[in-house]
Amino acid sequence: MPRTVAVVGGGISGLAACYHLVRAPRPPKVVLLEASGRFGGWLQSSRTPEGAVFEHGPRGVRPAGAAGAETLHMVSELGLAGDVLAVPRDHPAARNRFLYLGGALHPLPSGLGGLLRAVPPFSRALLWSGVRDLLTPAGTGPDESAHAFAQRRFGPEVAELAVDSLCRGVFAGDSRALSVRSCFPALFQAERRRGSVLLGLALPHGERGAGPEVALARRARAERWSQWSLRGGMESLAGALVAFVSPRGAELRCHAPLRHLCHRRGRWQLTLADHTITADHVISALPAAALARVLPAEAEPLARELRDIPAASVAVVSLQYEGAALPVTGFGHLVPSSEDPALLGIVYDSVAFPELDGTPGSTGSPSLRLTVMLGGAWFQQSFGDPAAAAPEPLLRRARAAVRDHLGLAGTPARAMVRVQQDCIPQYTLGHWERLERIQRFLKEQELPLSLIGASYCGVSVNDCIASAKAAVGRILGLPP
Repeated sequence: MPRTVAVVGGGISGLAACYHLVRAPRPPKVVLLEASGRFGGWLQSSRTPEGAVFEHGPRGVRPAGAAGAETLHMVSELGLAGDVLAVPRDHPAARNRFLYLGGALHPLPSGLGGLLRAVPPFSRALLWSGVRDLLTPAGTGPDESAHAFAQRRFGPEVAELAVDSLCRGVFAGDSRALSVRSCFPALFQAERRRGSVLLGLALPHGERGAGPEVALARRARAERWSQWSLRGGMESLAGALVAFVSPRGAELRCHAPLRHLCHRRGRWQLTLADHTITADHVISALPAAALARVLPAEAEPLARELRDIPAASVAVVSLQYEGAALPVTGFGHLVPSSEDPALLGIVYDSVAFPELDGTPGSTGSPSLRLTVMLGGAWFQQSFGDPAAAAPEPLLRRARAAVRDHLGLAGTPARAMVRVQQDCIPQYTLGHWERLERIQRFLKEQELPLSLIGASYCGVSVNDCIASAKAAVGRILGLPP
């Protein structure tokens, strides 16, 4: 077992790795290095003087599956159970989602009625897309774009409208470039297993269930949560992790950018600005491209693979209106790339989490919080270089979208613009092969280096936490 583990990158993945390391029966010495002046990575929350909370990164977490239960276990152990804000599945924010197309908002079909009749913007009942899936032979290729997969199984409208928009909403990415195998593994495996996506998802396939559930996970199941957040915003999860691991021996360093990694005589040398530290094992929670920049020359085959994992930039525009009302109630709406490449969608934050609206403003009217997402894979062509993007044009673009899509023409009481550069990794075609080559290189070179985080096997908060736990288990030889 390693005596010293260095964790590089203090976002949710790196913090989760520290959490699992210090909880081990015989924990190693843990050092966390973070280049910036804060921990939490893309978990970024702002609180106004009136108590309104704005999220500039992830704004909710799904409780489903083993990974969802594991995250709730962590939340419970961190003492945050009382701060959880839950959205049940029958809530409008869980049931109602919209597409903006042709200058109008269209509810996405839900329930039997939406499947049996044509609901705009779809020209015919989605039942026929389901029939097509049941009759279409299973694909045989090792990978396929999300768009090609959806078109083959469900038809061109589902691909052009629903899956195109879904990829923009989840990955801020282009469905024609993203890998279905890596981005939507459940759909890919369902087809391989049963010859049909619908059958594969509907029929059990003997997956091992999660371990014993904590009370919070049981509550989530009993109350049928769709998603949850925290009363202090998602960044409070990072703060709770820092408060948990620090007194348990983890050494956490901000303003400590890693300059170079070198492996000599079985140990790592990590070169910082003014000194070098040594470690037996390194867990990299850095974005793939950032890790590539600090690797030694002899690891160039690894660096080359890491550089080939791109990432999309998103402008997150937070708006607050006083006394305004939405024309529809739901989670928000997405915009297909054919309608407006620059605009990914708008989230109606106040619908899901009214508890984060704060006290009424000067008018005494309740406030309305919205988030407009801009750019993604289309950032460069729409707004130029993300590193040089000025906030004013982005704010104008967001306000125009809110006016045109939702009829909110007034001046927002508060507005914030964050350009999140390279915030969402893009799993392009062949991503799974790239990961296999990376693991093969690490094994052949016998490098004690673990890669965790959103660049590899899932971009959600749950995915990042799960990848950290799995890596720590392998390092310490713990049972899965």
